[in-house]
Amino acid sequence: MYSILSSLTRWAVAAVCVATMHGATPALGDEGMWLFSAPPLTRIERDHGVQLTPKWLEHLQRSSVRLSSGGSGAFVSPDGLVLTNHHVGADAIHKLSAANHDLLASGFAAATRAEELKCPDLELNVLISIEDVTDRVQAAVTVTMTPDEAFAARRAVMAEIEKESLAATSLRSDVVTLWQGAAYHLYRAKKYTDVRLVFAPEQQIAFFGGDADNFEFPRYNLDICFFRAYEDGRPAKVDHHLVWATRPVAAGDVVFVSGHPGHTDRGATVAELVSLRDRRLPLDLRILNRLEATIGAYAARGPEQRRQALQDVHGVENGRKARAGVLGGLLNPAIMTAKREEERRLREEIEAEPAGRESPFMRIERAQGTLDEIAVRYRLFEGAAGFNSDSFRTARTILRSIEERAKPSGERLREFRESNRESLEQQLFTDEPLYDAYETVKLADSLTFLATSLGADDELVVRVLDGKAPVDRAAVAVAGTELGRRAPPSTRPDRRRELYEGGRAGVAASTDAMLALAKIVDGESRRLRTIAEAADEVKKQAHAEIVRARFAREGLAMAPDATFTLRLAYGVVTGGTQAGITYPAVTTFGGLFARAEEKQEMPPFDLPPRWLEARPALAADATFAATAFNFASTADIIGGNSGSPVVNAAGELVGVIFDGNIDSLVLDVAYDDQRARAVAVDATGIVAALQQVYAADMLLAEILTKAEKKK
Repeated sequence: MYSILSSLTRWAVAAVCVATMHGATPALGDEGMWLFSAPPLTRIERDHGVQLTPKWLEHLQRSSVRLSSGGSGAFVSPDGLVLTNHHVGADAIHKLSAANHDLLASGFAAATRAEELKCPDLELNVLISIEDVTDRVQAAVTVTMTPDEAFAARRAVMAEIEKESLAATSLRSDVVTLWQGAAYHLYRAKKYTDVRLVFAPEQQIAFFGGDADNFEFPRYNLDICFFRAYEDGRPAKVDHHLVWATRPVAAGDVVFVSGHPGHTDRGATVAELVSLRDRRLPLDLRILNRLEATIGAYAARGPEQRRQALQDVHGVENGRKARAGVLGGLLNPAIMTAKREEERRLREEIEAEPAGRESPFMRIERAQGTLDEIAVRYRLFEGAAGFNSDSFRTARTILRSIEERAKPSGERLREFRESNRESLEQQLFTDEPLYDAYETVKLADSLTFLATSLGADDELVVRVLDGKAPVDRAAVAVAGTELGRRAPPSTRPDRRRELYEGGRAGVAASTDAMLALAKIVDGESRRLRTIAEAADEVKKQAHAEIVRARFAREGLAMAPDATFTLRLAYGVVTGGTQAGITYPAVTTFGGLFARAEEKQEMPPFDLPPRWLEARPALAADATFAATAFNFASTADIIGGNSGSPVVNAAGELVGVIFDGNIDSLVLDVAYDDQRARAVAVDATGIVAALQQVYAADMLLAEILTKAEKKK
């Protein structure tokens, strides 16, 4: 199934014995977000007594799903039924809602398959194969190239590989950068673009406890929803899906997590971590804190404004808390001291080698300095932090797509490569409605942030504001665009496709105000991106040298940093201690009711009406009250793992990841198996809720069929 023996991988395998001689320290505890093509089978068997077979791994891989909304999931029936988190599916649920039917508030259950709701722009990917293409990618770059030339050569060969793969297999094909540039793997995935909502509980039970309980444990959340993948207008027939476990997990059980962790920085150098600590994260928090106040004030205007903004409110709260957690880890002297000491030892080994190229650590420091110099301006323009508007992002995408498609695929900006066109167009032409008042508020605030960050006299800021105050400039831009579908009762036309298909002539002739704004800043945005890409290329080459040295010391005991691609993690179901208080491994529905009573049903600890009505009978039912609801484990996860299936040693579904505790936030930079915990909804709790609260008999019949036969 895999072709993984590149020169780097072959060399690394041979280096394991060298690492043993050097006394290399293996990964801590259950650390690692492992490639499915290189799982730590020996370590798992040694530490947990579980033997994973190729068949077991392939089944879990083919059952796992990546959602374009930024999370994970799994097939749980042969008819394309997908289980994920409510908060992963919330973007799609929000887009299916309107003022007169808020599915986030009321929940949704399709009584028949004909009633399943088609999602506007959701895409599912299922990993089919992995091929190591490191040799081919690295061969395109020579030591005589400048960073700009090297970046262009690497981009071109990656696009060529992807284009060839797409033509040969019709599968989504992405070349993935691993170990910060030491390896490149071609991931081929089956893509589903017809995805429909099947079931979602009320957001209040999915996110019970709100921001107050977010990243905490114990937890009491039914953070689930179900979608279905369709092909040719019919439910997809899938060869692999997970069978529901017939018993709940218990403390001490070994569990496995298959998901798509988004990003980690464990392989970063000290210079990169210092930049993250002192520059990037503080800037992120400035942006998020400001945005939280802005959209919170908009949501407070009334129930409809709250409905429009609620998903953004939750997203910003989550992002703010997550980044604050990472920053807290980097401000922990113990973590940074350990990072510095580890780097010191490695630098001594690398820099003691015969003189040749400049130390890779020095090259990274210099490249990071270049990135730091442009960081604020890059974030404001290329990162669009100064232009927070859905219609601005649409305008930029259309403007750039027309410019880029005139070039060979290998010379285009990465997101516009030919192999990515279908996915890009699905996002571009989403049916998500736009709300002018909300768009104006967000854009006005971000333009204010732009002006105050760079100064109102900055030449480009002056051009952007065009002699107006930020709020007035935002109002003109939003009122003057037709790049999106307005929510009813507006009947304004949507000219996205017309402009996209009109080519350069259409863009040149357009008087769309948001497109005009995108044109003003595109030159500067591209200039900054070119600088950043060249600096990143320097870092990739330097990291490749460092990783080879680490492999010589540690062998394959080091998993690559997360890249929003499929990984295998594992751990043990266990409780822990926080702030001197011991908590259990598993919570129950009885605990949910007790938590609501403790907080006197005050939001965000109030139960939705359906649960309030059923509560007397449910609380009196000793079996239901004792049913497992959420559980914690030492599995190594990070953002992007939301919705990941949790399975037992038999490969049966025992839960779905939805969060980590507060101590897990440091996992971006360092693993901690003593305090960090992954948090999941228990599979038996899901079944109990579907049976006794939602009477979802058809859904239960579909997901339990195989499990019942297995008994």
